Amino acid sequence: MKNYFNEINLKLKKNINIEHLEIIDNSNKHLGHKTFSPGQLHIHLKIKSMYLKSLSRLSAQKLVMKVLKEDLQTKIHALEISIEK
Repeated sequence: MKNYFNEINLKLKKNINIEHLEIIDNSNKHLGHKTFSPGQLHIHLKIKSMYLKSLSRLSAQKLVMKVLKEDLQTKIHALEISIEK
């Protein structure tokens, strides 16, 4: 899991100017949900980025999701994004 989070970290930092990124695995909170799949993750990204903060909230989230597009189709079931200065 740690290696996959490193991949996410590298993808985001390669494509977006990010000062700090924290990745939180919330998959265990969704174990009882009907749509839960053990192979897919529920993650929360806490991003500190002056660049993303300069965009509208929607544009910033779309950019993050664009970078993680392939992962959202295969490995990530749910994604929460928090952006701060």
